[in-house]
Amino acid sequence: MLRSFLAKMTENAAKRLKTDITIGTHNGHFHADEALAVHMLRQHVPTYTGARLVRTRDPKLLDECHTVVDVGGEYEPARNRYDHHQRSFATTFPDRPTKLSSAGLVYLHFGREIVARRLAVPEDSEQVALIWRKIYESFIEALDAHDNGINAYDPAALAAAGGIEKRFSDGGFTLGAMVNRLNPNWNDPVPKDPQEAQAAEDKRFELASTRIGEEFDRDLDYYTQAWLPARGIVVDAFTKRPDFDAEGRIMVLAGQSAPWKDHLYTLEEQGQEVGKVLYVLYPEKPGPDAKWRIQCVPKSKDSFQSRKPLPEAWRGFRDEKLDELSSINGCVFVHAAGFIGGNKTFDGALAMAKKALE
Repeated sequence: MLRSFLAKMTENAAKRLKTDITIGTHNGHFHADEALAVHMLRQHVPTYTGARLVRTRDPKLLDECHTVVDVGGEYEPARNRYDHHQRSFATTFPDRPTKLSSAGLVYLHFGREIVARRLAVPEDSEQVALIWRKIYESFIEALDAHDNGINAYDPAALAAAGGIEKRFSDGGFTLGAMVNRLNPNWNDPVPKDPQEAQAAEDKRFELASTRIGEEFDRDLDYYTQAWLPARGIVVDAFTKRPDFDAEGRIMVLAGQSAPWKDHLYTLEEQGQEVGKVLYVLYPEKPGPDAKWRIQCVPKSKDSFQSRKPLPEAWRGFRDEKLDELSSINGCVFVHAAGFIGGNKTFDGALAMAKKALE
């Protein structure tokens, strides 16, 4: 069945493949959203393989394009028009609050196909729906928000909290900033010939589209080839938690470590937990001689604060001294911040977790 499905997909792709397809977007200063929109279409949707790019604001030239993104003032999927700048536009991804940019619009309409092709499964499969949403929330949504001028935090709420300020500068290095740095500087020389100037600008845009596309492709590969296979491992470990702690506070990834945070939070949100997981145990590598790690579960996905850090008296110590302080043999280390530690054996790591619960 799968083989026939793939054969049909390939046959349909061949039928749709055209060399005269053009994608239109605006010229001038470019942004991450249209750079990614163009990449997704040309690199992941067979209809647009080999499509020519036209960067212009001339309505007549845009009318001649097969598909237009981020310019033209129209959102009409039936006509392949994907702009979001019109006053009436308010489209969001399902069950998300952020207004879409051209990246979000293209992903909304073509994302399932992109994910399905990478997984080699039908578009209506559960795996496709899961990853389609996950990639939007982890990658695309930030671009949508940035292009639409939406702050990550509510400014009024921050002001009400007492004017919280960042402790350090992160340089503002985001995906959007990465693309923006590929625009020419204000004082860079510009060719006098208009066609040469446009060609130079288009070359920069192509570089930006490729660059952000590489990051998108890495995310696509990660979620389809690593994150999704890890789900079954985490579900199994989550189910077996009472084997190690009656209240379900210790989760053991036996055999091999796998990405667990996203899946753990999802499982807890679904109300399947006996109790909140505080510690996750996993081997450093596959094999019977592997050392084991004990990691504290963060309070939230992006937090550095643990639900229950390892005991303060253990932090920053190693080896025999840590054995002495903990009364547990085989200790390797506990990080000074108390969020992770290690032991030479599984039994030792489990003993550390149980004692840390006290």
